[in-house]
Amino acid sequence: MLRHMFLFLSQNKTLTKLAKAYGSRLGARRFVAGDTIESAVRTIKKLNQSGLCTTIDYLGEYAATHKEASRVAAECKKAIQAIAEHRLDSELSLKLTSLGLDISEELAVSHLRDILSSAKENGVAVTIDMEDYPHYEQTLAIYRQCKQEFDMLGTVIQAYLYRAAEDIRKLHDLKPNLRLVKGAYKESAAVAFPDKKGTDLHFQSLIKLQLLSGNYTAVATHDDDIIAFTKKLVADHDIPLSQFEFQMLYGIRPERQKELVKEGYKMRVYVPYGTDWFSYFMRRIAERPANAAFVLKGIFKK
Repeated sequence: MLRHMFLFLSQNKTLTKLAKAYGSRLGARRFVAGDTIESAVRTIKKLNQSGLCTTIDYLGEYAATHKEASRVAAECKKAIQAIAEHRLDSELSLKLTSLGLDISEELAVSHLRDILSSAKENGVAVTIDMEDYPHYEQTLAIYRQCKQEFDMLGTVIQAYLYRAAEDIRKLHDLKPNLRLVKGAYKESAAVAFPDKKGTDLHFQSLIKLQLLSGNYTAVATHDDDIIAFTKKLVADHDIPLSQFEFQMLYGIRPERQKELVKEGYKMRVYVPYGTDWFSYFMRRIAERPANAAFVLKGIFKK
């Protein structure tokens, strides 16, 4: 019930506007690396020094105007320049709705191609984040369209969707770099597993499918059972450590992240920044309602 409540709140545009105006004091600092690219760079440098690589994400979803979409696109290019200038061990993640997908596909693709050209020039890999189901088909189609020109482009497959395995198979000809996740949106039982057990079993099958295909795989999870499954799979099939990585979110299980690095695994931290933090933050609470305690601490902390 709590999970559904927080997922509902994450899609509330009025609350998003209020939170953006109020600031990130309500506990979001635990999961968000500040409001600006400068603050994000400082955070990434510290993570890099600990042996952690990152992917940086300028927070924002569902751009409603051309001006807003252009602003996000400019910020993505600014982040790419910062990665190159500071020689950060980082990639870029972005959402197509923040580039204007809900206004027109042509607008979003135009912005995306501009960003990818800058990324290619600077040697920075880019991942298209997956969003809610109404945008799923479009996202995969745009990924396929751009992947043929920009080889360093990756995208995300969500394990709670029944169709995920078939989508991986359909992408096989592109030799895709995929981030596999459980999924963090509120979806209908008609398209997604309604329970954790079903999602977890499907997640394991997707990891096996992608890794045994020989394509690069990012296993994005905080679940020790999924991590252990991946370790055993790569050991049993002699899969090189260079073919996969683990990924976790900034602010969640930082000590476990460092442990995986010490064990010799590549560990990438998803580092978001910006003032448009509310939707992202609510989904983090939905994934683990105990995180709500950090909201209360943020309210009462001087």
